[in-house]
Amino acid sequence: MKTNRRNFLIKGGLAGAATLAAPAVHAQSVIKWRLQTYAGPALAEHIVKPSIDAFNKVAKGRMEIELYTADQLVPTGELFRAMQRGTIDMVQSDDDSMASPTEVTVFGGYFPFASRYSLDVPVLFNQYGLGEIWEEEYAKVGVKWLSAGAWDPCHFATKDPIRSLADLEGKRVFTFPTAGRFLSQFGVVPVTLPWEDIEVAVQTGELDGIAWSGITEDYTVGWADVTDYFLTNNISGAWAGSFFANQERYEELPEDLKTLLDLTMDHSHYYRQWWYWGGEADLRVNGTKMQLTSIDDEEWQQVEDAALVFWDEIAAESETKAKVVQIFKDYNDTMNKAGKPYRY
Repeated sequence: MKTNRRNFLIKGGLAGAATLAAPAVHAQSVIKWRLQTYAGPALAEHIVKPSIDAFNKVAKGRMEIELYTADQLVPTGELFRAMQRGTIDMVQSDDDSMASPTEVTVFGGYFPFASRYSLDVPVLFNQYGLGEIWEEEYAKVGVKWLSAGAWDPCHFATKDPIRSLADLEGKRVFTFPTAGRFLSQFGVVPVTLPWEDIEVAVQTGELDGIAWSGITEDYTVGWADVTDYFLTNNISGAWAGSFFANQERYEELPEDLKTLLDLTMDHSHYYRQWWYWGGEADLRVNGTKMQLTSIDDEEWQQVEDAALVFWDEIAAESETKAKVVQIFKDYNDTMNKAGKPYRY
């Protein structure tokens, strides 16, 4: 090791007088960040790894982001605190799963029927003001909210068929905190487990199903191998998640690397738009591992109506929550009035 280091110094010319005129060459060190995603290894290969690989390539040794998957460094529920302390520099998650102590936490992940399609999420954040609210709320707790994007819709993947609301009664389901809170009124029993334990929990009967994703993820992460049915009705058209960073570490970045980080996140959001959109349709038609079931529209309307009541309950909890809920109402009113293809 000593020989190699000495040879490197000599070959690099750092021992020569000529390099004394450029001391920044040896003083500059690589900026290293640790990013943990909520997703397991198979899912991370799609929803974040291609973008981080691209960032590291373009950064050309000035900065390197090390990617860690679900629970690899800390449990998902501790992601916020770890990032706030600086144990982790950057996080990809929804607010709900990482238990962030903000007024907007309840809206992360799957807030019931806040969106119908994946494009709703970026429009809400970039054109309807959610981005400004998220940035302000996270600034209060010393974390930099960076960017939000859409993932897949929320569907049930179960061992037994779901063809009516009565079939949900007593089903032990792995889902997001707020989604579980909403679904409990229909008899669903929300269960919290580490992400990597879900497949085995379904096999052993500890879980009756999963309401954590769409069909693309069910196939990608292996859940389609242990569940037999996929309910085509969903409680949200797209999961809403974000990138976050430790405030101090983010402020230390030079402006060009901040811009590169912005472009990287945009790339990640775009990748997921087409990967999920195409995958959801293709696997419904051509997938062979799960049988599709549906609850008829008239009965499912009860769930959609209950969501609006749930919205008002959340809005009554604080001024900020009321502001977010009003944005959802205004946005959906515009989409409904716009008609096809925005709403059917």
